[in-house]
Amino acid sequence: MRQKPKKTSKIAQLIINHIKDNFKAYIIVSLILLIGIVLGVFFVNNMNASQVEELKTYINTFINSLKQGATIDNIQLLKKSIGSNLLFTFLMWFIGSTVIGIPIVLAIVAFRGFCLGYTISSCIAVLGTGNGILFFLASVLLQNLIFIPCMLALAVSGMKLYKSIMKDKRKENIKIEVIRHTAFSLLILAFLLLSSVVEAYISTNLLLLCIGYF
Repeated sequence: MRQKPKKTSKIAQLIINHIKDNFKAYIIVSLILLIGIVLGVFFVNNMNASQVEELKTYINTFINSLKQGATIDNIQLLKKSIGSNLLFTFLMWFIGSTVIGIPIVLAIVAFRGFCLGYTISSCIAVLGTGNGILFFLASVLLQNLIFIPCMLALAVSGMKLYKSIMKDKRKENIKIEVIRHTAFSLLILAFLLLSSVVEAYISTNLLLLCIGYF
């Protein structure tokens, strides 16, 4: 007997439909993110000797402290990460809700890409290719697998709101679109809070497991 295909969950279907309906916008913000990453890598690769030395001192000091038994306060890290993600979501929601805020939203995406590229390149520059990639995978990758799609989704939601308002400037339409943008932002916030848990408890434990290799 043939098995009936499993029905896609409603949330998954909503996400798929959202991406399909806003595919061009996702391409745009993804390219901006990629540009930011490239700029971050370029910046590290062009640092002078004193800047590289400061970077090496910072990373090596952190690694050595963990090797010597320093502990990571998971609860404090979780609180800090949650606070950061709450602020980030609010800023993306608020700026994306204004007509003139879209360039700022895109600038935030580029800046986060820059930070990611800077982090990856710094790890490799200090620890070498193999250990640098391992350090990045253990400490940064997992939470960013959640954070980056959420950031792109928030940016696209703001762009969608802007386009909807430009097409129909009636108060009723603006009110509906803002409510949709707000509800979508709250959904994304739930995923961002999950990324905070991953950062505080999973990534830190992975880093501690791998610390002996650096």
